[in-house]
Amino acid sequence: MSGETFEFTGKFLSEVERNIAKYPPERKQSAVLACLFLAQEQNHEDGHYVTEAAMRAISEKLEMPYIRVMEVATFFTQINLKPVGKFHIQLCGTTPCMLRGAEALMEAVKEKFGIGHGQTSEDGTFTLTEVECLGACCNAPMVQINDDFYEDLTPELLINVLDTLKGGGQPALGSQIGRVTSEPEGGPTVLLTGPAPQTADAPNAPNSGAGD
Repeated sequence: MSGETFEFTGKFLSEVERNIAKYPPERKQSAVLACLFLAQEQNHEDGHYVTEAAMRAISEKLEMPYIRVMEVATFFTQINLKPVGKFHIQLCGTTPCMLRGAEALMEAVKEKFGIGHGQTSEDGTFTLTEVECLGACCNAPMVQINDDFYEDLTPELLINVLDTLKGGGQPALGSQIGRVTSEPEGGPTVLLTGPAPQTADAPNAPNSGAGD
């Protein structure tokens, strides 16, 4: 897609119209963030970012000033305003992840691939961006790579994930230590058995209806 012109096409145009229809006509500007994400996805094969032309097309579509679209685009780190690599590593650096080793993850990526925050590897495979909280604090430290979460990371585990992606494989999503969702490390420690069976004479047992 050329950075000089832009128009939504195909399924992306359909999704734009669907999102606009969620709001009253006088409030259709509320669809701006959805439109930015869709513009970015439409440009997935050409840098996965939102061009100036795309933002101007959105401003016309939503009948809102271009600067208002730009304000939203520059606020959210999930909106890329310049091309990123095939795999965009969004590394959480907020307090829980920082305390659990996010800085070591950043150093591991720098040592292995020669890139720091905001940089893309020479072969265009990886872009590294430090971001704010991604909402998986209980499984810190973690990264989001494109649309997928990889959690409970160590430097070694993160490099394994990246090497697998670079080689064309698909690493396991979520926890990299086998944790199920957000249960404690090592497995659950409470509610290990089911509830005790109720009997007719147990306190608060429902009335069986006998003798009615």
